[in-house]
Amino acid sequence: MKLSGKARVPKKMRDDINTDYIISGRYKFKIQDPNELAKHVMEDIDPEFASRVSKGDFLVAGRNFGCGSSREQAPMAIKYSGVSAVLARSFARIFYRNCFNLGLLAIECDTDSIDEGNDLEIDLDNGMITNKTKNQQVKISPLPKTMQILLEDGGLVEHFKKHGGFKVT
Repeated sequence: MKLSGKARVPKKMRDDINTDYIISGRYKFKIQDPNELAKHVMEDIDPEFASRVSKGDFLVAGRNFGCGSSREQAPMAIKYSGVSAVLARSFARIFYRNCFNLGLLAIECDTDSIDEGNDLEIDLDNGMITNKTKNQQVKISPLPKTMQILLEDGGLVEHFKKHGGFKVT
């Protein structure tokens, strides 16, 4: 599986971005429509972030991305904003799992050399991210086929709807 898109780095990005920075608590429980929620993604640290994202782009982050609340609104807002994958040095465990449950790719990798607007290609089968803008490559652990199938199906719930249970073939 290969994905291509632009890197989107929130302007005040740093380590330990919690789920309240991803989607503010003032929206989490007031907005039920995921498309509306997505309009406010990363708003408190980068008010223009959602307007810069095009379908297929990648959110690039630091360490411990998604710490804090275990609610699914944060990865849902990212996914519905058009982001196809989140690349981070590391993720909070529950946030990472929620990404895959919702069909949002999360990849742990060295993000230090990736800048806003860089053209990236992710090759999940061969475990490589290519920064086409800088002509650099970052090795990643290949994604297990089981996880690729979950992503292709749109997440865990959609996978169960499609197959009537958990199937990986």
